[in-house]
Amino acid sequence: MSQEDPSGYPYQPYGAPYGDQPPPQYGYGYGYPPPPRNDGPLANAIVSLVLNLLALVSCCNVLGLPGAILAGLALSKARNEPHTARTMVIWSWVLFGVGFVLGIGTILFLGLNGYLDD
Repeated sequence: MSQEDPSGYPYQPYGAPYGDQPPPQYGYGYGYPPPPRNDGPLANAIVSLVLNLLALVSCCNVLGLPGAILAGLALSKARNEPHTARTMVIWSWVLFGVGFVLGIGTILFLGLNGYLDD
């Protein structure tokens, strides 16, 4: 069986013969790769805002209010000023943590001194 078509021209296979083919190229293909996602301060600010508001409402954490305000301000500055937003988010998390520790300390103090006994 020959590799000729009926018009008399030999059949030309696509690409180089087996063994002479270059290895496949893996990667992005055409153009530049997409820019890396940098949603660090934005996602972190949303989580901090939600947790600070939840702590303010459920646990009467008075430090949740300034933490929520800082997280809200960080949300507004996340796109234009990421360094400032990241600093605000860090302070928001610090206020959340300090309020949480003070709340646990207050409950332990009241429980150990008998103020929560009936």
